[in-house]
Amino acid sequence: MPDSNDLSKTDLFESNREELLRKTAPLADRMRPRTLDEYIGQEHIIGAGRLLRRAIQIDQLSSLIFYGPPGTGKTTLARIIANTTKAQFLSINAVLSGVKDIRESIDTARKTLSLYGRRTILFIDEVHRFNKSQQDALLPHVENGTIILIGATTENPYFEVNKALVSRSRIFQLIQLTEKDLKAVAVQAVNDKERGYGKKKIIIEDDALDHLVKVANGDARSVLNGLELAVETTKPDSSGVIRICRDIAEESIQKRAVLYDKDGDVHYDTISAFIKSIRGSDPDAALYWMSKMIYAGEDPRFIFRRMMILACEDVGMADPKALGVVVDSARAFDYVGLPEGRYHLAHACLYLATAPKSNSSMAFFDALDAVSNENKDDIPDHLRDANRDKNGLGHGAGYLYPHAYRDHWVAQQYLPSSLQGKVFYLPSDQGCEKETGQRVARFREAQLEAMVEDDDSSPLTYDEKTGKKENRSKEWIDRSLGNRGVQLGKIRKQVLSRAMLNKDSLVLDLNARTGMLTFEAARIAANGAVWALAHDNKSFKTVKAIAERFDLLSRPQIVLSSMDSFEKDLKTVAGENVRFDAIIGRNIISRCSEKKELFLRITKILNKGGRIVLAEPVSSEGQRLSDLIDQSKIDADLFKYLTEAQTELFSDCSDSMVNWNSDSLKSEFNNIDKIEVSYHRQIENIQKRISEADIDFWFRTTDISKRRSLGSRIAQYCSEKQFQKLKDEIILQLSNKIVNWKTVYLYITAVKK
Repeated sequence: MPDSNDLSKTDLFESNREELLRKTAPLADRMRPRTLDEYIGQEHIIGAGRLLRRAIQIDQLSSLIFYGPPGTGKTTLARIIANTTKAQFLSINAVLSGVKDIRESIDTARKTLSLYGRRTILFIDEVHRFNKSQQDALLPHVENGTIILIGATTENPYFEVNKALVSRSRIFQLIQLTEKDLKAVAVQAVNDKERGYGKKKIIIEDDALDHLVKVANGDARSVLNGLELAVETTKPDSSGVIRICRDIAEESIQKRAVLYDKDGDVHYDTISAFIKSIRGSDPDAALYWMSKMIYAGEDPRFIFRRMMILACEDVGMADPKALGVVVDSARAFDYVGLPEGRYHLAHACLYLATAPKSNSSMAFFDALDAVSNENKDDIPDHLRDANRDKNGLGHGAGYLYPHAYRDHWVAQQYLPSSLQGKVFYLPSDQGCEKETGQRVARFREAQLEAMVEDDDSSPLTYDEKTGKKENRSKEWIDRSLGNRGVQLGKIRKQVLSRAMLNKDSLVLDLNARTGMLTFEAARIAANGAVWALAHDNKSFKTVKAIAERFDLLSRPQIVLSSMDSFEKDLKTVAGENVRFDAIIGRNIISRCSEKKELFLRITKILNKGGRIVLAEPVSSEGQRLSDLIDQSKIDADLFKYLTEAQTELFSDCSDSMVNWNSDSLKSEFNNIDKIEVSYHRQIENIQKRISEADIDFWFRTTDISKRRSLGSRIAQYCSEKQFQKLKDEIILQLSNKIVNWKTVYLYITAVKK
């Protein structure tokens, strides 16, 4: 049995060894952030209010996979979690470990859970290096909650990690650090007295720091390695100052390494960027991405093969010569070789990038889908082969030979009867195909001829307290006839598409109401976070109850707040410094008396580069009752009373709902400092059934809210008898009729510069 003194000596030696390793460790390792506050970059996933930051802070982690290039902070994030979590934290490296190490970690996790009730987080660095059987060994223990897996990988987990593990984990993609981030990393290392060079006198010239940052290419480890070499190999001057100039920086960090793996994820991402640049007709970007591939040693024949595909897929009939140009360039390259063959690569690339574009060849896949779904082979008799059974079965009879007709074309049936009228090929209006498209359209029109021979957004309806208790079944019928749900769906699609959300976005919905925008935004921004304001208790309880269906970390955060105090309420629950990537809303400023003031308040909680998208009903430009009735069937004086009252209703200067229009709002919002605002006015006509109850509501003479009704305004112009006659006439013309009801929406999009 070992002596206790021997154990003490062992512990002392181990402690000394760890201290020595810490002091002699590379600068990049010593400077690893220990807390979220020290962490630089990746604001899109760990910025204020973001899902991952909240998860770390409240220690409510599910299985995670961090995916991104080297030097972006994947392992560092895992270590920060290790420093903050109350769970047991175990770490293994997939390059050095096997199934035995996994089993030992699982056993430790089981014992910790059963003895102490503590969870275990297992961090696996380079998790993609595990083979399928090793990854399979993890799966049951992730499923039953024995371990919470955190994996780090430079490869796309959707391709390199077991699909079952991916489906049970939340993926966070880390991006290359910006030059601003890298400069902050370098400055932090120079100033840190405990782990960096804060105890030395170091001056780094601006152009030297710029060079280190540019050559590092988004890799924090690279910039720290370069800085360390520069400092350690430079002697202090007579005053004891280590001066890092451009020449020293260039010697300390060598030729820029291009991140490119011909068998890995970056390979596919780069060729994807190349193809998309050509498709987008950007010759500069196309040349850049192609140069990156050639620089990294990509096989030029692979690039030519992809350009041959693109010549038909994306240029196609808009320039039928494109395929020939690429094929000829590829043949010339085979004959000439490198380095001169790069001219032929550039020639093909530039031709495709500057050519008109059409993807009409995709029509083939629509036709293929139709073939796979049709029930039977229905070849019309006149198209069948007449050589064998014309006399017996009539095959080929009735076929019209096009060359016997003018323009070598004649109208007749070519598709099976079940597909008559089906269109697969849709010619574009680009290049050669524009003329082709016009000719095809004329033929189709003639062919068809041959075949034939064989919102609460209106002051009329809006009221804060209607006092009505409508029958639920009637409301359902009205909504169905009015297609209101379809219109709201269009509004949601418009708002969210203009907001340009991504999975890491931090979003604020200014008016949750029923969650129309909130929940769809939460699905899109799955790795970010969505906050939503509910303006009353009923909305708050409703939306919060629906939000409970989302898992704990991705559910929208619902805040009870009015537009008068939303800044204060958000700070209380989301944090003092929270800023949003996107702020969305419907019916936010349209009824506000101080529209510009509210808009400016909203901009203050928007990130730089962030977007505000609001859908505002323009009530003053909406439906007029007078436009729905037949003027010839009503007394001229009565019609005049209606139009005068209606004009007064829609131009009431004291009513914030109608005292503005699209042009006046644009004028009011112009020239806002550092905010670029654009507008899109859209008219929607929905079918609405007019009921007698609607007409009674419009013609009420008692105002039950601050807004004066149409009826009370009409009553001031005419006698009681005339008032009733006008109402009866409108009931006669409109009651139980379905009409096209006009609503106007102004979509306001603002970008913070």
